[in-house]
Amino acid sequence: MEKNIEVSLLFDFYGQLLKEAQQKTVTLYYNDDLSLSEISDQLGITRQGVLDSIRRAEKRLYSFEEKLGLLKRFQETENGLYEIESLAEKLYDNYDKKTVDKIISTAKSLHE
Repeated sequence: MEKNIEVSLLFDFYGQLLKEAQQKTVTLYYNDDLSLSEISDQLGITRQGVLDSIRRAEKRLYSFEEKLGLLKRFQETENGLYEIESLAEKLYDNYDKKTVDKIISTAKSLHE
């Protein structure tokens, strides 16, 4: 997964756990796509200060994910739901006991 997308997703899950200043810099950099200079001007801090804030925030976001795993679990659930949808379409087209067993197995794995 591309880093920008990954950090944005991590921010969606854990952003509220960051300090307010880190929330602002990550939002401006990743979500609003502003440059370090633009963020620096907007917040009244140096470019290096912006970069340091973003790096610290990224480190914390990855640390939260390592400990809590919410993004990983979300992605696993999404993948499972897509698999269930695909299997259900196969079942609809051609009843097959093997497909039904796979649907049940996939659904149960999402409850764990």
